[in-house]
Order: sequence, then structure tokens, then C-alpha cells
Amino acid sequence: MSPVTAPSGSAPPLLEVRDLAIEFRTERGWIRAVDGLSFEMASGDTLGLVGESGCGKSVTALALLGLIPAPAGRIVSGSIRLNGRDLVGLPERELRRLRGRDIAMIFQEPMTALNPVISVAGQMTRVLRQHTNLSRSQARTSAIEMLALTGIASPERRIDDFPHQLSGGMRQRVMIAMAMSCGPQLLVADEPTTALDVTTQAQVLDQLSAFQAKFGTAVLLISHDLAVIAESCRRALVMYCGQAVEEAHIEALFENPAHPYTAGLLASNPVLAQPAGRLPIIPGSVPEPGAIPAGCRFAPRCSLARARCHRNAPPLIARDGRQYACFFPLDRPDDLVAQASHD
Repeated sequence: MSPVTAPSGSAPPLLEVRDLAIEFRTERGWIRAVDGLSFEMASGDTLGLVGESGCGKSVTALALLGLIPAPAGRIVSGSIRLNGRDLVGLPERELRRLRGRDIAMIFQEPMTALNPVISVAGQMTRVLRQHTNLSRSQARTSAIEMLALTGIASPERRIDDFPHQLSGGMRQRVMIAMAMSCGPQLLVADEPTTALDVTTQAQVLDQLSAFQAKFGTAVLLISHDLAVIAESCRRALVMYCGQAVEEAHIEALFENPAHPYTAGLLASNPVLAQPAGRLPIIPGSVPEPGAIPAGCRFAPRCSLARARCHRNAPPLIARDGRQYACFFPLDRPDDLVAQASHD
């Protein structure tokens, strides 16, 4: 499958993911969670990874950091190149050197990602001392400065707190400060605003943007919330059932989606759709792992699907500055309804 490409330019991509396939062992055998995923990111780029739960977003994030749990999971094919170096198959010792320094991650739930029996100071200074030549006192000073940049009040006092003593928003800020403490080239943010109130959510996104501007970090923002993606990203990649179905600049994607699945997601979002009556829904549900339909994986739920869609898998093709995998792409957002009424 062709890669989803970063913006054109003379500089080589910071991140290149090519034909990535990831499987997990279940009672029914090996199940493929990500299948043939390809995309690129340039330095300083912001890419949103969107899709329903179970589409492979978080699995992709774990693969980028070499965190697919073995032997239950495995990368069966493809490559993940950071600055031209393939991370797939690197020894764990080499991956530990890269994590935190070159590539960092903000996990979906900070309460489980942070160690509950180690203070914020202990966790942050450990990361700093592992990847820098700072002394213990210097690392503590740097950690306090990073916490201050996230907006935590009295960081010189809160740094000695344990995770359970912090609110959800403060724990998320600690995760951001820890992830950015060594100035990584790539930050993977997996649902960083989940379970936060609207005000705290906006603050967290603003802090991510500020850190990105300060360090020139590329950010892969994973979310099921299209409003968050619209506000924070320059490009978005839509995943369905382990595959990329569409990629485009934010304005093009939201104003004129090409794939029926993308259009369905937008139409069913209460923040973006602003409907006059009831919100439309995408009928059906995501196929069960191990029961992937033939042809287009979205065809059983698509009102525009025809016989060809059920027989053959559409390739990812490029047109008008975007890429999509659909035999019958939409020309306008309302085509999903208009074409369905004529088929």
C-alpha cells in the first residue's frame, strides 16, 4: 500500500512508517490489529490519528516505541524509520536509549502510566539522568522548570507529591513535562485529554502546542475526538479496522471528506455537525477481530457500497493533495446521503 506522505520538501522525513502489520495471539489464533499502515511525518509536523476504538491507533503508538508486548504481540512486517534508522527489531537496550530522548509518549491514562509508589521528582529525575549528564540536583531543578512550564502552581512543592495526590489534569501535565523533558524529536500523544473537563482539556492542548513550538517536536496526536484533532493538527489520518482509509490536510478533510467513513464520523460528531435534528449514525459495528470481511472493510456499514466493494479491497490512491481508499469517493460532504438515495 502506498505511504501516506508528509508535506513535500527537500528534507527527508523524520518518521517513515511503511506497510506496518501487527498481530496479537488470541484463543482463535493470531489476529491482525494493524494491516499495511504507511505514513510519514516531517520535523515539527502535527498529525492526527483518528478512528473508532479498536481501529489500531494505540497499537500503532506502542509499535513506534517498541512496546508491543511479546510474545502475545508481534510486528510481522513493515518498517518504522526514525531519522532513517529502522526501529523494528532493535534490541531492547537500544530502544531504551531512544525512548525519552528521541521519541517520547504521553499515555492515555496517567494514573496507570505513572508509578504510584514513586514521587513525581523520582520519576522525572530518573528520565533526565538516564538521557543527560545532569547531576541529581540539576535534574531536580530542570524537572521543576518543566513542571512550571506546564502551568502547575508551586512546582517546587508539588514535585515531591505522589500521583494519587494530584488531580487528573495535574497528572496529565506531569506526563507532558516528563515526556518533553529531554526535548524529543517525536512525541506520541495517545488520547491525552481523555476524561478531562473542557477547560482542562483546552489547557493541556495549549501546553502541548507551546512545547512543540519551543522544542520543534513533531507530534502524533491520537484521538477519537474529531474536535480535538481539528483544533490541534495540520493533517489527519483516518483509520478503520487496522488500515488507513483517508489522509488529508485538516481543512480539506473536514470540509470535503472523500471517504464515506470519514464523512460518517464528521456527521455523527455533535460538536462539528451541528445538526437540526437527531445526529446521524454509522450503521452496524466494527467487525470482530478475526472476522474481517472480504473486499472493503467498511462495505458492510456503507450505504454507497456496491458489489465491487464487497469483492475487492480498494487501494490507497492519491488525488488533489489527499489519499483515500475508496472505489466511489465523495465529491461533497452531503454525497453520502445524496448518493445513497439514488443507489
